Amino acid sequence: MGTKRRHWASVAALTLALLVATGCTGTPDAPPKPTATPSRPAAVAKVCDSPAAGPADAPAGAVTVDPAVVGDLAAKTKSSPPNTTFWLPPGTHRLEPDRYAQVIPKDGDSYLGAPGAVLDGGKTNAYAFGGTAGNVTIRHLTVQGFVAPQNEGVVNHDSADGWVIEHATVQNNSGAGLMAGARQQVRASCLRGNGQYGMNAYKAGAGAPIGGLVVEGNEIAGNDTDDWEQRQPGCGCTGGVKFWAVNGADVRGNWVHDNHGTGLWADTNNNDFRIEDNVLEGNDGAALIYETSYNAVIRNNTIRRNNWAEGRRSAERGDNFPFAAVYLSESGGEPRIPARTDKIEIDRNVLEDNWSGITLWENADRFCNSPANTSSGDCTLLVKDTARCSQPTIASAPLYADCRWKTQRVDIHDNRFLLDASVVGCTAKCGRMAVLSNYGTYPDWSPYKGEPVAEAITGTQQNRWHDNAYVGPWSFVAHDPSRTLDFGQWQGTPYQQDAGSTFRPQAGG
Repeated sequence: MGTKRRHWASVAALTLALLVATGCTGTPDAPPKPTATPSRPAAVAKVCDSPAAGPADAPAGAVTVDPAVVGDLAAKTKSSPPNTTFWLPPGTHRLEPDRYAQVIPKDGDSYLGAPGAVLDGGKTNAYAFGGTAGNVTIRHLTVQGFVAPQNEGVVNHDSADGWVIEHATVQNNSGAGLMAGARQQVRASCLRGNGQYGMNAYKAGAGAPIGGLVVEGNEIAGNDTDDWEQRQPGCGCTGGVKFWAVNGADVRGNWVHDNHGTGLWADTNNNDFRIEDNVLEGNDGAALIYETSYNAVIRNNTIRRNNWAEGRRSAERGDNFPFAAVYLSESGGEPRIPARTDKIEIDRNVLEDNWSGITLWENADRFCNSPANTSSGDCTLLVKDTARCSQPTIASAPLYADCRWKTQRVDIHDNRFLLDASVVGCTAKCGRMAVLSNYGTYPDWSPYKGEPVAEAITGTQQNRWHDNAYVGPWSFVAHDPSRTLDFGQWQGTPYQQDAGSTFRPQAGG
């Protein structure tokens, strides 16, 4: 698994001549009612401060683990048959003091923690639960103090299938708190203060992608304590949750907040996501990035106070890219890829006091087989043989279209966009909506040189804003960073965006 970052920094040097600054001033009045009123803000899942209590006594038939015996959990798991239930009484449970000592469950094993049961890695053990057994359950247990390496995880280290993590607390570990396999369910759990990710949904190897993933009712907070983006600038390897090649996910009712990077990040050939009824707030980077991926519904989310740190840093260094709360990078609807929708629909969300709003971006130089493709050699889901994406075949149909991840068929409607610049503390380069690309220049054999990608993402790829409500000093960027528009220009020819939308720039406006 490579480390990646796809923001504007990778192409800024090629388009520096286009950069211009935009202002952000004004004070909003009460929000107008949109054409279709979004749902009430989603309820916050305050799991970390009030976790549900596990069983105070051992369930019938369960194997009791002794916290006074180092390594007892791993030893009893090894000596018991599949489908055994293990009950961990109150106290701190430890593994043998070896980096690779870990619990290796058997199929169908269950681990239940009593109130106060903690499995602690003592900053010595890399992994808590590993192996390939399926349908393992972990409930009411705190897992902390493990030191997984970068891009690896503590619980379900080997991304086995069918695991259920429920009412668990996974905190203060290095690497990722959880990995994920197919049909994994993570419910009502606290994933906080982990060094890299709360969860890394990634499965190595050439098998089927992760499918049937459910992430529901969790609190995902304060992850990336090791500050990987500063240690490896541009790595794209941080956040609350990272999803890689997941085919089918329901992400609902979570409170994703104060992560030192992106809140939720779907990166590279994900498909068929429903991201609903979440509260995404106070993350240093974007609330949500959907990158080189397909077909999603993003609905009824409350998205507030995101990207203040990254947006402000970019503005201070003179970067004019519209760093947004919701960032779609080379992602769109694709009817040829089976999913519950054939587009990306962003509707009935409330976005309040983020650095900027929604950015739709497509890097003209990023496609299969291009040196500028930072997806570690991956190709689109429409082309299995990356080598086919080369001259002369890439210059004509169908590969001219299919060798690109395209930001297309994005439908943004019935959202409320609220901005008080004094709350955000912005003086420039904030409060923007954007649909844009860069001028194609690389590599020298690219068939996408010049403006064809910018023309397509702006005019012909069915990316539409409509029936939204705006309050505050919003501006709009189309085609490339040099084209900053007011609301009238955004609605007018040739862009014709936000039909049926309302706009109130400031109090009394």
